[in-house]
Amino acid sequence: MKCFSRYLPYLFRPPSTILSSSCHTEADIISTVEFNSTGELLATGDKGGRVVVFQREQESKSQPHRRGEYNVYSTFQSHEPEFDYLKSLEIEEKINKIRWLPQQNAAYFLLSTNDKTVKLWKISERDKRPEGYNLKDEDGRIRDPTTITALRVPVLRPMDLMVEATPRRIFSNAHTYHINSISVNSDYETYMSTDDLRINLWNLEITNRSFNIVDIKPANMEELTEVITAAEFHPNQCNTFVYSSSKGSVRLCDMRASALCDNHSKFFEEPEDPNNRSFFSEIISSISDVKFSHSGRYLMTRDYLTVKVWDMNMESKPLETYQVHDYLRSKLCSLYENDCIFDKFECVWNGSDSVLMTGSYNNFFRMFDRNTKRDVTLEASRENSKPRAILKPRKVCVGGKRRKDEISVDSLDFSKKILHTAWHPSENIIAVAATNNLYIFQDKVN
Repeated sequence: MKCFSRYLPYLFRPPSTILSSSCHTEADIISTVEFNSTGELLATGDKGGRVVVFQREQESKSQPHRRGEYNVYSTFQSHEPEFDYLKSLEIEEKINKIRWLPQQNAAYFLLSTNDKTVKLWKISERDKRPEGYNLKDEDGRIRDPTTITALRVPVLRPMDLMVEATPRRIFSNAHTYHINSISVNSDYETYMSTDDLRINLWNLEITNRSFNIVDIKPANMEELTEVITAAEFHPNQCNTFVYSSSKGSVRLCDMRASALCDNHSKFFEEPEDPNNRSFFSEIISSISDVKFSHSGRYLMTRDYLTVKVWDMNMESKPLETYQVHDYLRSKLCSLYENDCIFDKFECVWNGSDSVLMTGSYNNFFRMFDRNTKRDVTLEASRENSKPRAILKPRKVCVGGKRRKDEISVDSLDFSKKILHTAWHPSENIIAVAATNNLYIFQDKVN
């Protein structure tokens, strides 16, 4: 296992959050983080509807260690607050998810979504501008045709590099409930958007029509017992996808079986231990995130206290279970009262599917090595994130005598939480969102 306590921190903050941490507004809180397929770009979305794209620094002979740094590449307003007059409902601008499309040409494309609307954005560079038009002057004003005495051939002149973000498609009016996830299919022609009760399949070229592929809404809403919490396409089988539920189960569906995938092909659920049954059992078993491994062989799910790895060929129980913060089991009552028990933590794989990462409270994040069964707790904070410093493992003391380097479970700050993380697709570079700060750590460079 790589020694994750030897990660180099780089602290980035989106341009809108250059104020000190104590002065940030609700709109500055990062709500999603995502690397593109090469890892050269990293996108973040926030509660203010903004998307900030970072680009990786190119390697130079004079400063080879700067290769891992990411700098702001583009910033744009993806969504604006709206109001649904038919339902008297405010629609927040908060970006719930960002998903990159594979790069086909010089431009980049990404999908971003708020509660109701998905947008396809094109991010492109321009370093030349046309000059010498016949029908308009250099300021863009139309010329008097009587003054045109000769034809000119327009030419392209060099200009300062400009990065433009333009919306190419807007997919709207298809969800009654809040969208919680989007996933691009491996055919790169379709994607799905998921809300609490339905999953819709879209073609990336068609905005006025989508196909409903899962609908769990009962005829009588009083009979509703569970909601969909997340969904994802298989990484290389375009007909297969999974979705998780608030009851702690995961369903795998095959679109070849039927147009409406209400009947699942596989059902993953761990039987509940009667000895651990409590008032909070159903809440903490709700799955907040589900991710296929890059190979497509395994599934990872995150509930409130654990991360589980499932073998696609074994539905009866998880292959591996990792305790994220089991020391909070005795604190569930107070976590319920302050609503923290409903926090939705994400989880990610590393590029080789050998290490898992997920967030916790007090700006802690956890890593689990599947091969050695070792784990580590690290902290993303301004105090211990000086450039090129080495992160030290943190430990939480549950009871008894506390050592100098340990923190008591009663001292944890539940307002500081790491819900959103991302891992570079091929290297040991991770991005961790802590409130309005984005931390990027990389493996130690000698």
